[in-house]
Amino acid sequence: MPEAPMPANPATPAMAEAGAPPAPRRFTLPPPLVLFGLGWIGLMLVVAILADWVSPYAYTALDLRNRLAPPVFMGGDWLHPLGTDELGRDVLSRLIYSIRTSVVIAFGATIVGAVLGTTLGFLAAHFRGIVEQAVMALVDFSASIPFLILALAVLAFFGNSITLFVMLLGLHAWERYARIARGLAISASAQGYAGAVRQLGAKPLRVYGRHILPNIASTLIVSMTLAFPEIILLESGLSFLGLGVQPPDTSLGNMVGFGREYLTRAPWIMLAPAVVIVLTTLSVSLIGDWLRDRLDPTLR
Repeated sequence: MPEAPMPANPATPAMAEAGAPPAPRRFTLPPPLVLFGLGWIGLMLVVAILADWVSPYAYTALDLRNRLAPPVFMGGDWLHPLGTDELGRDVLSRLIYSIRTSVVIAFGATIVGAVLGTTLGFLAAHFRGIVEQAVMALVDFSASIPFLILALAVLAFFGNSITLFVMLLGLHAWERYARIARGLAISASAQGYAGAVRQLGAKPLRVYGRHILPNIASTLIVSMTLAFPEIILLESGLSFLGLGVQPPDTSLGNMVGFGREYLTRAPWIMLAPAVVIVLTTLSVSLIGDWLRDRLDPTLR
């Protein structure tokens, strides 16, 4: 009796699994603390953008009849939900404008530091030799000087303005970006894709801007999220010492600095900006740690 014909290409389960395309990665929600951080930073950005529309009063408006009025949770009324300061200015309105000022300064300084450090790191990686030695010597020199002392000296000699303040804070941690960009650019240049692009006649600007930078961007982004809270704290500290944002402008550190004189009589003046500083730095740090874990291929 003839046997039944066998199929021409039998497919075993192992072969089917081997030939099947990889399953798409499922989207998972971030941890609750990271969700809180993302929500808080989103709220800060919305407040900073819409400060002129959401603020109930002008941040310089005086109401001397309501000087040092307590907030609602301490027996005050809803006319000034977070109370007033020593001049009768609404704390909520000043807090909203302070968030905008501090966020602009922090974002601007972070971008300045990242661009400066990455550019110098790429120059060191490309030219090597004397250029690399000069850049690394500048990196070591910058890392050896306490930044707070440098900031105090610069602001004391050259005065203060928002532009100078942003540029000065941008010098904080630029050497971190320079070291990272130099090391990763040298590693990428030794790999095949960078050499192949060079062999095709691409100019160095295109090689670094279109091919190397996108491959190291994840590490730089994580470094930026780690430097962002440091810059917020530096701005707050310098403003607290009276060397940061100057009146009539206001910032979170500026509010804390003026509120310290009324800490026993009107603690809400300093409490509101201090809480915002703590929550903002904590949120950015949580997001930075989460991004580091998500973007690091060695942890997958």
